[in-house]
Amino acid sequence: MNPTLRAGLFVTGGAVVISFAAIFVRLAEVESTTSAFYRMLFGTAGFGVLLMVDPRLRRGLSSGWLDSLLIAVCFTADLWFWHRSIDHIGPGLSTLLANFQVFVLTFVGVVWLKERVSAHFALGLSLAMLGLWLLFGRDWTQLPPDGRIGVILGLLTALAYGSYLLTLRAAQIRNPELRPETRLLQVGLCCTAMLGLINLAEGQSFVIPDARTLIALLALGLCCQVLGWILITRGMPALAAAVVGLLLLLQPALSILWDMLIFGLRLEPIEFAGCTLALIGIYLGFRAANRRLED
Repeated sequence: MNPTLRAGLFVTGGAVVISFAAIFVRLAEVESTTSAFYRMLFGTAGFGVLLMVDPRLRRGLSSGWLDSLLIAVCFTADLWFWHRSIDHIGPGLSTLLANFQVFVLTFVGVVWLKERVSAHFALGLSLAMLGLWLLFGRDWTQLPPDGRIGVILGLLTALAYGSYLLTLRAAQIRNPELRPETRLLQVGLCCTAMLGLINLAEGQSFVIPDARTLIALLALGLCCQVLGWILITRGMPALAAAVVGLLLLLQPALSILWDMLIFGLRLEPIEFAGCTLALIGIYLGFRAANRRLED
């Protein structure tokens, strides 16, 4: 098989798999922090098995833990916000808002590193903001309190997710010999411990009530946390940034589709237009961000 085609199939498959993450959170029907805890517990166990099977992946396992702890703080915040946003506004829209992280990354570059804003990024941000307004802003005062909280939590997810990606990238640059799977195992162990403590502090139960919940949580941890991101990270280096951005756009787009098919999400024509503009804006923002990294 052509290497580029194989890489494209990897990224496409990974995007499709992780598009179900918010769906599995909703299907699990447990408290938000509890589902996040089991996601990391099962996902970390999956990475642990990989490292046991392939000794090469364990290279540098004893190093980089301080960086991984900082990354885990950001990812724990990401999961805490996102799983609650799913409860308030559903899997599709919460996933769409989480993907606004691409604007967080570029904003940091502009403010912290004094980088210039490209025309592509400005256009993408404008379209995404217009889409966000069409979805929520024009009727903000009419939204129920749950809806407003969900939107705020979704945008906080984007901020935390962007911080996670920034700290992860910085750590890998400082310590390039540490394999991604090893880094993700370290981060997963730290996140599992943090979410477990938060769940205890919130007074939530760790009990998995039935087989359906167990299957949903296993799928969330092993399929979305492990398989999905392994496929994406394996395929990304062989593809152009524009292609990667287009393929990764499948995640929020499919999450909205699954939300419609499984949970009955209904969008008015103007809201559908808002989703479309937001997705186009995210794509343009992704392209601009990747051009900046490549220059």
